[in-house]
Amino acid sequence: MQYDFDKVIDRKGTDSVKYDILKDLFGKEDILPMWVADMDFEAPDFVQEAIMERARHGIYGYTTRPARFYESISGWMDRRHGWRTDPSWIDFSPGVVPALVMMVLGYTEPGDRVLVQSPVYFPFFSAIKNHGRELINNQLVDRNGEYSMDFAALEDTFRKGVKMMMLCHPHNPVGRAWKREELEKLAALALEYKVLILSDEIHSDLVLFGNKHVPFASLGKEISMQTITCVAPSKTFNLAGLHTSAVIIENKELKKKYQKILEDIHVGGGNIFGFTALEAAYNNGEDWLKQLIGYLEKNYLFLVNTLKSELPAVRVSPLEATYLAWMNFSTFGLTDRELMQLMVEEAGLAFVDGPRFGDGGSQYLRMNIACPRTLMEEAVERMVKAISTRFP
Repeated sequence: MQYDFDKVIDRKGTDSVKYDILKDLFGKEDILPMWVADMDFEAPDFVQEAIMERARHGIYGYTTRPARFYESISGWMDRRHGWRTDPSWIDFSPGVVPALVMMVLGYTEPGDRVLVQSPVYFPFFSAIKNHGRELINNQLVDRNGEYSMDFAALEDTFRKGVKMMMLCHPHNPVGRAWKREELEKLAALALEYKVLILSDEIHSDLVLFGNKHVPFASLGKEISMQTITCVAPSKTFNLAGLHTSAVIIENKELKKKYQKILEDIHVGGGNIFGFTALEAAYNNGEDWLKQLIGYLEKNYLFLVNTLKSELPAVRVSPLEATYLAWMNFSTFGLTDRELMQLMVEEAGLAFVDGPRFGDGGSQYLRMNIACPRTLMEEAVERMVKAISTRFP
């Protein structure tokens, strides 16, 4: 079946975070939202049909998660990433960000040091700082827009004492799909210094241009016993509003601790339609995803090639994974505030400003490219026009 990713759907007035709170966040409503990471594509037909079939039953009472829920996740990990997981390792979370918070609460104590690698997805910061833990940063190395881990600095930091590391894998916003050899270096350090790895792999299905996602816990039994993996169909199939994610924990003691905090704060019940959507997506989604990835690749190439031709001063980092383009505007000499004002007021575009991602984010903007081509073309045209007018 051929899927239509060119279809433009009016999302205004649907209580959409992406569209309906633009004035609150950016001060204007008549701007194109290229910011928050949800796609402007319909969820797959087989997901919609599964939800509607379940809705027709008419009773939406307390619901358990059957064996097939866990088996669908395990099967997807095996088929998609070559990672053999036992369904007994898997548990529920109402989202990856709630899982990050629960892991901080469940596996660390106030004052413990938790490490991140900026520029990185900003909820990592609040999950740590809002709960009395010490935020430690191992900033990524930026070589002309190509990012790598600073392993020497990382080992030095581990040596001084780190309880947990939040690994963004693939990385949001810089777009890296970490290679096996990089992950193996990290695993060796984590094992040597007994650092628990919390691996956020929510973008793991969205690897582009022939790159491969290697689940961190798949590197071997020893590191698997020291890793908690967070996954979800939400980014892959545009299901974020259903608040259904999963954690994969081989270590039985770690899993018991996670289950206890789920019970203590009573968030383990979940969403009846989220369960249905997850199963449908993971059991039927491979062809749809293949077509989506091809479409995202073309959107990215359109962005890069247009900017090379018409606005070469803007550098776009190579995109190995995710649908989030990381763009460097440092050559224009604008402050971060001035850059955002230019985009909102003159280009009519909403991006996520780089400083939100921590150290290394200044002078950058993050752009969501998961939209129909006509919207992509309009956004790029607006950006080129605004900057070319300001800097002729």
